[in-house]
Parts: sequence; C-alpha cells; structure tokens
Amino acid sequence: MSALAAEFDDVAGWTADAVERLGTAYAIPAACRGSANPATLAWLAEACGLSAGTRLLDVGAGLGGPAAWAAERFGVRPILLEPMPAAGRAAARLFGLPVLAADGARVPLRDGSVDAVWCLGVLDVVPDMAALLREIRRVLRPGGSLGLLVVVAQGRQVLPAPEGNAFPTRRELGDLLAATGFAVLRQIDRPDGTPPSWTRRAERVAAEVASRHRADRALALADRQSERFTRLFAAGQIVFRLVHAVGRPAPRPPLPPVKE
Repeated sequence: MSALAAEFDDVAGWTADAVERLGTAYAIPAACRGSANPATLAWLAEACGLSAGTRLLDVGAGLGGPAAWAAERFGVRPILLEPMPAAGRAAARLFGLPVLAADGARVPLRDGSVDAVWCLGVLDVVPDMAALLREIRRVLRPGGSLGLLVVVAQGRQVLPAPEGNAFPTRRELGDLLAATGFAVLRQIDRPDGTPPSWTRRAERVAAEVASRHRADRALALADRQSERFTRLFAAGQIVFRLVHAVGRPAPRPPLPPVKE
C-alpha cells in the first residue's frame, strides 16, 4: 500500500464514516482538512470571480469540501474530478455532488466546457504537472480562471519529502504555468484565518477516525505523511502558495501570403 493511497483513499472513506456519525456540521471542515481553510477558499473564490451558476471543476477534489463550500457560499455548480474510488464515493455521500472517477491527465469533459477550475494541493503529487495543466487549459473556457493551492519549495530541501510528493520552487511553478498556456494574475502565500470552530470540528473527526482505525496500517502511513509535512513547514522548507491564473489566448495562425 502506498502512503498516497492510504491518505487519499482509505482515510478519506473513514472520514466520511466519521462525519456521518457526528453530523453534517462537521462535513466541510473535515473534508478540507490538510490544505484549505476559509481564508484560502475566500481568496480563491474572489480571485476567480465565482458566482451563482459558475461551472466549477475541482481537479483532485478528494472529499469535496472546497467545492461544497463554494456551492454553499456562491451558488456555483461544482463537478468533482477524483481518481481515488473511496474518496469519490465519500464526496458523493457527504455532499451529493457529481463526481467523475478519473485523473487529471485525461479529463472526460469537452474543450472549453467549464468556467473555472480549482486544483488544490494536487500538483505536487502528480507525476506530470505539465500534462495536468495542459488538460486543465483544454477544458477551461476562454478567459476562465484557474485557482491553485500549491506546496512550493523554499530553496534546497534538506528534510525528506512525504512519499509521492515533489515540490516545485516558485520560479519553476511560474515557468510551468507559462509553458502550459497560463498567465498568472495574482499570487500570495496562503493566508491564515481558520476559525477555532472549524479547527475543532476537523480535529473531532480526525479523533473519531483514529479511535476506530488506530491499528490500521493505512492510518499509520497517512499520519507519517502528515508528520513529514509538519516538519518541512516548521523548518521553512515549504510553504502553501495560492495562484490565480487565466489561459492565454491561443496564437492566431499566420495569414496566407497576399497574391499580387
């Protein structure tokens, strides 16, 4: 079993079970645990201009917490893309949102069919970041927004990275976006601002999962991943970065020569 499968599949399913035992008030905080908080989501939503009826694709949506938050606050119409079966089933159970069981390398949607895309905490765990971004660019309508939450490296990394993670530097991320057809409009380090009630609910769900699955190897693998992230953040070797980008217009083909 890989640590990524443990974290994003097994533990995701257990988290949904715990939410169903504790109540719906725990759903969004628990389903955003690890990366997104209200300040992060508000910045992305405002930057991307989300509004009622916006067709939002969440790539690597996990349990669907950020998409559910956007639907509740802004009235968007989310579509979740999630390759991990248990996570996708859990998102559908918790929020009743449509889930496409696929990875970002081949999105089963038409060209230009979504208004905005979120990709939160995903780039650093995919083997081909450029392929993912090109596919996002394909399904995004002209002028549509891409909101990213990316873990970026702050120079040379000394401590070991969590299994399956590779962190681009800020410069590498900028070059990657430019090479795949995006123009960055705004970017900041992830803001703080998690309400205590949000934190308490997420921690209550995590404690419920631990109480029932403490002996499971998958939980031990996921906890080890979390501990490695905590050490890297504490050492200042990585930070969360929020990015708002739009697809650049495709270059026009050259005009045919004028016949004299």
